[in-house]
Amino acid sequence: MLERLYLFLDQLGQIGILTRDFFRYLFRRPFESRALIDQLDSVGYRSLNVVNLTAIFSGMVLALQMGQFLEKFGAKIYVSRIMGLSLLREMGPVLAALMIAARVGAGFSAELGTMKVTEQIDAMRALGTSPIKKLVVPRVLATIIMMPILAALADAIGLFGGWVISVTQLGVSGSYFYNSLIQHVELGDFTSGIGKAIFFGYLIGIISCFKGLTARGGADGVGRATTSAVVAASISVLISDFFLTKLFLAI
Repeated sequence: MLERLYLFLDQLGQIGILTRDFFRYLFRRPFESRALIDQLDSVGYRSLNVVNLTAIFSGMVLALQMGQFLEKFGAKIYVSRIMGLSLLREMGPVLAALMIAARVGAGFSAELGTMKVTEQIDAMRALGTSPIKKLVVPRVLATIIMMPILAALADAIGLFGGWVISVTQLGVSGSYFYNSLIQHVELGDFTSGIGKAIFFGYLIGIISCFKGLTARGGADGVGRATTSAVVAASISVLISDFFLTKLFLAI
């Protein structure tokens, strides 16, 4: 038990060092603009399908479940208000982050892990190139930039799915759904979710890169690092969501 605790604290310290190096190289020239654009495409555009599919069906299920429950009290017309708060504050950013952790986090860890076990990263250091600046900075920065955008899209798609179910299954007027949502959802509900998404992006990027850079043992080690990256990033998102929720509610 103590050995696992020491290992966890050691890894936490190494992630802190990697974070320090990330910010140290972030604004140091030359900027890796081409690598950043490639990662923005990988994290953002190529993740649209999985994020949108998750968001729309989650919104539809949420509306259906809440509508059936609220109907017992004659309050199903209020489904948009509850959905708006749930999606904007919690479900939109969290679901998007979990999908990105599974797709992008695994990709980052596998790419860097393969480079690590084949000694490509050691070769970069021997040539005087920083692997942090060349490999880590573009990936983490791209995840930080794209996560709030994907979370906002997940919010919109999820609300659209809820609107479809409310109109077709619950008998709620489409205009009433929209007007009720606009009247009772505040800008702070949206910005708190976006703020969470930015932090989630940092966690996913830095943890995935760390797991890849510390991979050992050939192809088997890369597989373990990839699995560990997805699990660690997903758990970190869920744990940090609780503390961020407490923070935003206190503001």
